Amino acid sequence: MTTVDVWLPIPPEQIEGLPEGPRYRFWDGAEDFPADPAECAFYVVPYMKPPALGQRPLPRMSSVEVVQTLSAGTDHVEAGLKHLRPGVQLCNARGVHEASTAELTLTLILASLRGVPDFVRAQDRGEWLGGFRPALADKSVLIVGYGAIGAAIEDRLAPFELARVARVARSERTTARGLVHPLTELPALLPEADVVILSTPLTDTTRHLVNADFLARMKDGALLVNVARGAVVDTKALLTELETGRVTAALDVTDPEPLPREHPLWHAPGVLISPHVGGPTSAFLPRAERLLVDQLSRYVNREPLRNVILTTGETSV
Repeated sequence: MTTVDVWLPIPPEQIEGLPEGPRYRFWDGAEDFPADPAECAFYVVPYMKPPALGQRPLPRMSSVEVVQTLSAGTDHVEAGLKHLRPGVQLCNARGVHEASTAELTLTLILASLRGVPDFVRAQDRGEWLGGFRPALADKSVLIVGYGAIGAAIEDRLAPFELARVARVARSERTTARGLVHPLTELPALLPEADVVILSTPLTDTTRHLVNADFLARMKDGALLVNVARGAVVDTKALLTELETGRVTAALDVTDPEPLPREHPLWHAPGVLISPHVGGPTSAFLPRAERLLVDQLSRYVNREPLRNVILTTGETSV
């Protein structure tokens, strides 16, 4: 193939096994571009940067063929795709974040149920805070958004002696672990769940999926865990429910994000907040590098790419 530019947010000399041929340019969101964006054919969006930054070169990328994110979600870049010609493939990072996000999900569930935030505050006061706490064992868990991350979460839930795991995705299907219910059956499943885990992409359908009606259907004492996107939850509706003490929440993502210092969600009763750290762990870099080597090898050899979410001109963004 003709020599083309590939923009990487990881220094190319650190990635073992990159295919020969392309000119690799390092760009992690610096003010100056590493080369003319018009010559970029394969663009890997900088990770954990503001959406506007990752979208900034897109209007000038007249030759780009592939936009690759290093996140499971692609909502942070989709608004910029309107600047691109038809036929550009958008790919996500399926396979990179499952382990880390699933680990954090279990951490949030166990910490919330067993009262770890209370223990930490008591330790700061030098107070021995005993008593009974809920266990995860014998609980019913509902996973809303049963893709790769949802499946990885269930894999890690398996040893915890749960009463039941229910799964929900956009459409019904059967997996090795059992039935995945369609989204239309979600209202009937909510009242049975002790723990509701959100791991769904942010789309027009899932934006504010967790609204006042959703929350009202959750059983008394249930725990809501969000490792998806902040806007999947209507923050105002959640705050109203949290103030009653009827449900609790563990949130790795919020809306707005970052959460402003004065926001009432920080101090709402029964909420545990982590600052969107589901993906950035020591597990990220080796998996991201393997993904990029595989995708770029496929690109150079003109083989089908993995994880194609949409192609511009064919799918509405």
